[in-house]
Amino acid sequence: MTAVPALHGPEGSEPIVGEVTGFVLSGEGLPTVYVSGDNASLDVVRAIAGRLGPFDVAVLFAGAARTPLVPDAPLTLTSEAAARAAEILGARHVVPLHFEHWGHFTQDGATLTKAFAQAGLTERLHLLEPGGSVRL
Repeated sequence: MTAVPALHGPEGSEPIVGEVTGFVLSGEGLPTVYVSGDNASLDVVRAIAGRLGPFDVAVLFAGAARTPLVPDAPLTLTSEAAARAAEILGARHVVPLHFEHWGHFTQDGATLTKAFAQAGLTERLHLLEPGGSVRL
């Protein structure tokens, strides 16, 4: 397990929203998994992909979370950014998390499905119901 950077909103918002961390899980003979944490930055994704990629699985915190404390910027990946992150990471499978059930999320599973379809990545997307699982 390797801790990797994450940025919870735009650069400079850390004093307001706090610092966050992502993780990379890897091991001999095992898939390499990126867990984004509350990251909203594709620049961070690019840096991690360049250093540790490609990835078999990307677990992406999506939902475009927003708060009045940080106007005009999402705190987690938008659906479009999640699809772009999948491309950057080279991820064969994407499991989005942390995008529903709280009032500050502005995009849902339908938005993710549409964004991945528009990017030609439908087959990579695995939307899970609460308590659900997927064999990858």
